Amino acid sequence: MHLVSVNLGRATAVAYTDAEGGVTGIGKRPVPGPVRVFAPGPKGTAGGGVEGDAVCDLRHHGGDHQAVYAYAREDLDWWERELGRELPGGVFGENLTTAGIDVNAALLGERWRVGADLVLEVASARIPCRTFQGALGEPAWVRRFTREARPGAYLRVIEEGSVSPGDPVEVLHRPDHEVTVEFWFRAFTTERALLPRTAAAGAAMEPQAHDTVRRYVEKYGSHDAP
Repeated sequence: MHLVSVNLGRATAVAYTDAEGGVTGIGKRPVPGPVRVFAPGPKGTAGGGVEGDAVCDLRHHGGDHQAVYAYAREDLDWWERELGRELPGGVFGENLTTAGIDVNAALLGERWRVGADLVLEVASARIPCRTFQGALGEPAWVRRFTREARPGAYLRVIEEGSVSPGDPVEVLHRPDHEVTVEFWFRAFTTERALLPRTAAAGAAMEPQAHDTVRRYVEKYGSHDAP
């Protein structure tokens, strides 16, 4: 298990984003490293946790619970076959392109050591947006990406450190629950009846997600889905 690439994006003006100023940092490119990774602070007031990477839409991205975005090279390869085009590391807006680890099967609260010092914790899944669709240029991309449920993981920073391409990834801890990145993604997108079960992730799940689960349970109960 290792990093294939570490990817950074610059703020770029585009026509397909709703972010203030019409700029996005989704178009990321591999860099040689080392790159410092840190806890950026609360969402809405801070960008991402990867030094030199532009996070432009602070309403929906960045902050401690979305400090780093990881996507597996194996899933990019799968999409290459589906789309019939090359997908280099960073093209999905991921900071870390991994190999040898099933990112979507990682559990919320699972901890990884990356390189010598960095410790990350799996926090949630990436929800696709209009900007992602515009950047990739694929028709109905949001719907297609959602249907396939290969979202990649957002991670929070537990211990700061620096990373470079080729650094090893080691799983330090796996919690005892069922809430994988894929499970969480399906619960918050296409299979809302799963939402009550995501509460098993406990404090690993960000407060906004807990609020969504609470409202769902208040309306529909813990077992009965609409």
